[in-house]
Amino acid sequence: MKTPTYTPLVVLTRGPIVESMHYGAFAIVDSEGGLIASSGDPLATTYLRSSAKPLQALPFIESKGHIHWGLTNQEIAIMCASHTGTDAHVQVLAGLQAKTGVSETDLLCGVHPPIDETTRIRLLKKGQAPTPNRHNCSGKHSQMLALCRLTHQPLENYIDPSHPVQQQILTTFCEMCDLDSKGVVVGMDGCSAPVFAVPLKNAALGYARLCDPHSLSSDRAAACQTITSAMTSHPDMVSGPGKFDTRLMAVAGGKIISKGGAEGYQQIGILPGGIRPGSPGIGIAIKISDGDARGRARPAVALEILRQLGALTPTDLEKLADFGPRFPVHNWRNIVVGEGSPLITL
Repeated sequence: MKTPTYTPLVVLTRGPIVESMHYGAFAIVDSEGGLIASSGDPLATTYLRSSAKPLQALPFIESKGHIHWGLTNQEIAIMCASHTGTDAHVQVLAGLQAKTGVSETDLLCGVHPPIDETTRIRLLKKGQAPTPNRHNCSGKHSQMLALCRLTHQPLENYIDPSHPVQQQILTTFCEMCDLDSKGVVVGMDGCSAPVFAVPLKNAALGYARLCDPHSLSSDRAAACQTITSAMTSHPDMVSGPGKFDTRLMAVAGGKIISKGGAEGYQQIGILPGGIRPGSPGIGIAIKISDGDARGRARPAVALEILRQLGALTPTDLEKLADFGPRFPVHNWRNIVVGEGSPLITL
């Protein structure tokens, strides 16, 4: 297997010297597949992880499941989410499941404590164990089960890669990213569902087309617009309070979708006109090679790319300054001891 070529994307100082660096790669693509800019290897093949969720939701929406069951934009947004397990998220999930005839007990995502700290502490104090709906991938799993019900496929083992629903999702994903199935490496995600690894350039194209589906069929274009509208109108459902994806989409005011994934992956889509009048839809795929365990490199890189593209105003960037592009490095007494900054020139 070829080792991807990664370059320094974020440098961290302590005092007067460089202490460490985050390496990675990114690709920026327009909706026609043109490579606008890149760093590192734009053909580096890596897993999208949860960044694939909006594309994985596409077959359900294209099949008009949301119309069949009268789903709200909140319920569509949470299908694309890595939510933080708040009560608001669980309430929306319960409504989605009630409408589609899916039971929480059907979910095969597993269980983990809520990502939202306030919710996690409250459940611990009450002695309440988390259930599958608190899992950050429960919206995606509910969508997959709903697609099974819509297409009269078995619910059992719906996450098996050979299941008809997973094959439908893979086919649609390949079409969006301009690949055949042989060009996709299929693995198992942390939630046990199939996860796709593709070149960064193709992943970026998938998001560019999702945001700017003018070249797609009318049904698929409408489905893409439904998904981006749901994500931008309810960014709180896509992640959670204070999280980067939620904050970025809220500040951008409907012109950007953002979806992070595990192990240092991040994807962003810019809708047509999001940079200037007449600008095309753009997809951005970012991979931080060390996995970005502290979650500081991806936002810094994403914001610097968006700044240089002109997709965010100075006022927007000021509202997102907690995430970068430059960010302070603190010690345990909250004293600033250094700085992180992106090393990017488009």
